[in-house]
Amino acid sequence: MIEGVRYGHTNVVAHDWRRLVDFYVTLFGCEPVPPERDLYGPVVAAGTGVTDATLNGMHLRLPGHGPDGPTLEVYSFGTMPPKPPTAVDRPGYGHLAFQVADVAAARREVLAAGGSALGQIVRTQVAADRSVTWCYVTDPEGNPVELQSWGPGEPAAILED
Repeated sequence: MIEGVRYGHTNVVAHDWRRLVDFYVTLFGCEPVPPERDLYGPVVAAGTGVTDATLNGMHLRLPGHGPDGPTLEVYSFGTMPPKPPTAVDRPGYGHLAFQVADVAAARREVLAAGGSALGQIVRTQVAADRSVTWCYVTDPEGNPVELQSWGPGEPAAILED
């Protein structure tokens, strides 16, 4: 095992990083971690492997982990290829997940804020005494987000469209 490992952050590349930052701050209570980043030059190009890379954005502290918890890094590159269609089964990093008190209410808020639904709200029994109610939505840029709420063991069910 690598010595001294500690999870740091997850990055999401956005066409409009400010809009996405506002979405995660407003809906999920993420907290901006200044300063805003404005990165460019030969070191950034070398580090990213992207010729003439320019990056703008900021980190957001994820809720529930205190002042030293992990962050969501939201960046826009100066130039980017088109985004492929959203799919939760595409190989690679799949989604962010947020635990919420009420999945249906959280889903309505995400949809009202410009997100989209990717499936129905369902419940999965993961053990005799534990189940999770969950659904997939997207943020306004089409990145998958799972909303989940854990509870006592209840049978699997489709709960809501």
